[in-house]
Amino acid sequence: MPKLKTHRGAAKRFKTTGTGKVVRSKANASHILTSKTTKRKRNLRKSGLVDASDVKRIKKLIPYM
Repeated sequence: MPKLKTHRGAAKRFKTTGTGKVVRSKANASHILTSKTTKRKRNLRKSGLVDASDVKRIKKLIPYM
């Protein structure tokens, strides 16, 4: 089997934890922030987990992470 290529776009967006879960950053935190509440912006800073239905797809894109 040849080596698999990592999808570089996915590699920049997702990381895997030690237990194998896939972590992502939350959307809507980059611009038009004046209309968003402080609480909402603070919660957007935290990372989130990828939904279980998408994990298999994401792991195919980042095989060595």
